[in-house]
Amino acid sequence: MDTPNVGIPAQLAAEMNMPEQHEYLRKRFSRRKVLASSFATAGAAGGIGLLAGSSGSAHGGGASASTPLAAPPAPVRVDGKLVAPFARHLAFGADPKTQMRVSWQVPLAVKSPYLRVGLEPWELSRKIEAEVRDLHTPSLSKKLPAVEQYYLHAALDGLKPGTTYYYGVGHEGFDPASPERMATIGSFRTAPAAAEKFVFTAFGDQGVSYDALANDQLILGQNPSFHLHAGDICYADSSGHGKESDTYDARVWDQFLAQTESVAKSVPWMVTTGNHDMEAWYSPNGYGGQSARWSLPDNGFDPKNAPGVYSFTYGNVGIVALDANDVSYEIPANKGYTDGKQTAWLDKRLGALRADDSIDFVVVFFHHCMYSTATHASDGGVRDAWLELFTKHQVDLVINGHNHVYERTDAVKGGEVGKPVPVGASTDPTRDGIVYVTAGGAGKDLYSFGLGVKDSYEGNVHDHDSIVSFHWTKLRLPDPDTVEWSRVRYTGFSFLAVEVTAGANPKLTVSALAESGERVDHFEVARGGQ
Repeated sequence: MDTPNVGIPAQLAAEMNMPEQHEYLRKRFSRRKVLASSFATAGAAGGIGLLAGSSGSAHGGGASASTPLAAPPAPVRVDGKLVAPFARHLAFGADPKTQMRVSWQVPLAVKSPYLRVGLEPWELSRKIEAEVRDLHTPSLSKKLPAVEQYYLHAALDGLKPGTTYYYGVGHEGFDPASPERMATIGSFRTAPAAAEKFVFTAFGDQGVSYDALANDQLILGQNPSFHLHAGDICYADSSGHGKESDTYDARVWDQFLAQTESVAKSVPWMVTTGNHDMEAWYSPNGYGGQSARWSLPDNGFDPKNAPGVYSFTYGNVGIVALDANDVSYEIPANKGYTDGKQTAWLDKRLGALRADDSIDFVVVFFHHCMYSTATHASDGGVRDAWLELFTKHQVDLVINGHNHVYERTDAVKGGEVGKPVPVGASTDPTRDGIVYVTAGGAGKDLYSFGLGVKDSYEGNVHDHDSIVSFHWTKLRLPDPDTVEWSRVRYTGFSFLAVEVTAGANPKLTVSALAESGERVDHFEVARGGQ
């Protein structure tokens, strides 16, 4: 899983960044003299409720109007009553107290899609027009068909804090408020006006599998206020080696979003980008597909081109999402694409959160590991770019994916152990350093630790004085390390559950739960002077 390329020869791909990969794929799979705007024109002529020009935007392809594209077939039209929405997923806007974004999918083009919302399931009088972001994927290999996907999004603003809302999604011919459709109604709850106890969950590297589904159901049982997904979301590009044999199957997204709906229809599913989420066909930076499928907070430094970079505040916790593809040494396809703007934004955002008296804790999540000893080990790029800022602003918890295991460090300060944090212990970031958690056991095939390194978790502790590992350098070479900060290791499917306490003695109680429901780790974060 070294590179996120599709249909590009390995030797060539190794020398190409994401914009170059995008241009290569566009030329290779295009037909001459057919522009992206042809799809939007066909949709308008046929009376289909598609966004004009969306196929030429980041949502529908991401190429300029001068780039010749393969012409998608005209949208299939059927009676709207025969088309059922699916794959509902929620996300907060910039203010979780008053904003919610509802997204869903339809298998065929529909007319006049909309969302209904109200305070009771039988009273959905408020009706909001939905935005359609259509996505065309050509046949990128002989084994795969071309795919047309229709993603719909509705923005809810002006909501009341701490309030449960009911909603239904529909279109002409399918009214969720009708008696025969009421079973499709979902619900969500906005963030409270004042800080109170709550739980959030997190993991990375999920994909589509029985184990991924099992983790989702366990997460639902935690009754979380939101969920963080630290990248490598569905693995539509299943191999990512940059070889001619690679395939990209856009239909995997349909499977993933249907799998996730049981949770994400009521729990905001907050994602960021991993290396497998850079999909070169759709846009020069690889994020056109993500922009079509998700509606995330638009308060990052560049929401159009970097949708996985944003922040939000829930209760007494500030959450910051980052795109580690921008700084990774291991997988440099998108390295430097923000020209330092993401890191400058991060400095300002962390400073603002720390200056806010209502914020007790700051949690940062991104894909590539800052500290891990499993297969991919640690990425020196994220350390060089962000470690100093995390220390400067005393970040309380960092959550990563990338390595398909659970691994948790001691409190790390200055690259060394600031304080040992065994299972069940408490740590103070203002004094001890920061705990880094790799929560990559969401459902994709599991990795392992080094030869002779035993798993060590609650009820099965095998401490090692040190572990031989490595970190990636600027030259994309592994530089050997002997580390002492690897405290908890578990090579099973798992996820993170964080209980947040507010009030006079705020704290984060962090637990890792296995697919069986068994707890494999827990520790506490409590800041000094609180």
